[in-house]
Amino acid sequence: MEHLDDTVQNKPVFLTTREVADLLRVKERKVYDLAATEDIPHRRITGKLLFPADEIDAWLNASGPRKTVRPNVVAGSHDPLLDWAVKASNCGLATRLEGSQNGLELFLTGEAALAGLHMPDTNGWNVNGVAARNPANSVLISWAKRARGLLVSSELDVSGSDIAALRGKRLVLRQQGSGSFAFLQKLLAKAGIGIDAFATAPNTAHTESDAAASVALGEADVAVGIEAMANQFKLRFLPLAEECFDLLIDQRAYFTEPVQQLFSFARTSTFNERATSLGGYDLSEHGQVRWLSP
Repeated sequence: MEHLDDTVQNKPVFLTTREVADLLRVKERKVYDLAATEDIPHRRITGKLLFPADEIDAWLNASGPRKTVRPNVVAGSHDPLLDWAVKASNCGLATRLEGSQNGLELFLTGEAALAGLHMPDTNGWNVNGVAARNPANSVLISWAKRARGLLVSSELDVSGSDIAALRGKRLVLRQQGSGSFAFLQKLLAKAGIGIDAFATAPNTAHTESDAAASVALGEADVAVGIEAMANQFKLRFLPLAEECFDLLIDQRAYFTEPVQQLFSFARTSTFNERATSLGGYDLSEHGQVRWLSP
C-alpha cells in the first residue's frame, strides 16, 4: 500500500472517519470498531473522532514496503466451521490446510494472508508460539473455542476418561507439526506413556474430518479430535480440553475484500446456526484480538 503522502495531495493533519474508511476500503462502522478496540491511531477532540494522518501512514506501513503481495490464501489447521464459512461466504479465499506449524511457516514467508492455529502453549493456546516468532504487521484474532478430546469408536467399550484407558487400541495419528499432534504429545506425557502404547493405524490423518472418518470406517479405534467431528461421524467423544482456534492475519490483508467478506459472513445468523449445528463451538470471543505485533 502506498504512503498517504503519495495518494493524498495537500492532506490535512487529521483525517475524518469517512476519509479513513475510503482509504482502507471498508465501511465507516469498521473504522469506529477499530478505534473502540484501540487498534488504529486516533484522537477524540470535542467529542469528534479524528485520525492523525502521519500516524495512520505509519500504521499502514509499519513493516515497510513488501516485495510481494500476500496471496488470498488461508493456511494452517483444518477447522470444519472455517472451511465451510470460506466456501459459504463466497469470499474468494483459497485454503491450504496442512497443520498449524506449516500454516505459521507459510504465513511467515508471505505465502498466506491468514493462518488457522491451535498450538498448545504452556498456559494456553497460540499466543506464546506466535509471539516467539513475532511476525511483523500481524494480529491474532479469535475464531472460536472448540471442545477437544478423544474420538472413540461407538463399538468400543471404554472405562475411564483419559488416553491411558485406551492403551493397546488402534490410534490414528495426525501429521507432525499439527496442533492435534502437539496436543497428543501433551496427553501422552501427562499419562506417562508413549505412542508405542498403541497400535497405530497405517495412514496419517491430515484433517479433523480425516481423523474422524478413519475411526468411523473401522480403520482405527481412537483419534484426537474435536466434538464437532464426533457428532458428524456419530462417534463417542471424551472431552479433555477447551482450545482456542485463532486466525493469524496480516494487518493489510485484514482490510481486503475477501477477508472482510469472510468476517462479515461470520457475523450472520447463518454462521451462528451452523456452529450450533456442528456442536462443540463457543463463539463468545469470536473476533477478539488475542495478540498484536508490537
